[in-house]
Amino acid sequence: MQPGLVNGVTVLGNLAIDVINGAPPSPGGCASFAGVALEAVGGPGHIAALGAPEDHALFDPLVERFGTIVRILPSTVTSGFRLDYVDVDHRRMSVDTIGPVWGAAEIAAANPDTTWVHLAPLLRTDFPAETLALLAARGHRVAYDGQGLVRADRVGPLVEDRNFAPDMLQHLDMLKLAEDEAVVVADGDFDLAAAKLLGVPEIVVTYGSEGCDIYTNGSVERVPAAWRVDGVQTTGAGDMFTACYVAHRAAGDDPVPSAEQASELVARELDKRQERRSVGSP
Repeated sequence: MQPGLVNGVTVLGNLAIDVINGAPPSPGGCASFAGVALEAVGGPGHIAALGAPEDHALFDPLVERFGTIVRILPSTVTSGFRLDYVDVDHRRMSVDTIGPVWGAAEIAAANPDTTWVHLAPLLRTDFPAETLALLAARGHRVAYDGQGLVRADRVGPLVEDRNFAPDMLQHLDMLKLAEDEAVVVADGDFDLAAAKLLGVPEIVVTYGSEGCDIYTNGSVERVPAAWRVDGVQTTGAGDMFTACYVAHRAAGDDPVPSAEQASELVARELDKRQERRSVGSP
């Protein structure tokens, strides 16, 4: 372990203003959902997120709930998205505002002191390859949400493509891909050959209620979902899963039990959403 680092995870990412099905703006971005995971796992865990000061009030409830786990840092702009659900499993997304870029100054302001850093990009430009290299040079193990590989930095309907720089992958220790992102990255079915080409030592591909596949050491293992939760929006589920997974890895757990714990956390949180919906709560 690098001197000065403690076993744990720091989540870095941009805040987002989400407009879901035309409702009033709500807190979005991994920072809005990762607190639940870090609180559940315990141990050293922090979140540092960038957003424009005029938008910070929308995220005050996060700070009030999670206290010192969450730090909101100033930036010139806040990411913005619109999410329109066709049904609970399918949605259309569009980009309203492109968020800030994390460079050396932003990393210095966040100053993560944990062995693991989980990067939660909303678009491809959030964390350039130089920033990933900087974090690796600081001695961190770097986890990365693969939506940052495929989501183009373009206002309007969300565009996903394979136009990411290959050097984005060089300093990653763990990569998480949702099913649709894995198809884009692999330009087809994602399998052992595709995982080998990416060269990341640990890759987790999630399939929602079907569980996830974990690629390590030239092999793949399917981890079933804890249980199925139907009839509820899943916004933020991937963020909760990945933050929980990385927190368990930082605590010394192996990949499979980390995925099992993360799946159970997400199922519990989706159950809570379903319960609130049944009683008419927002």
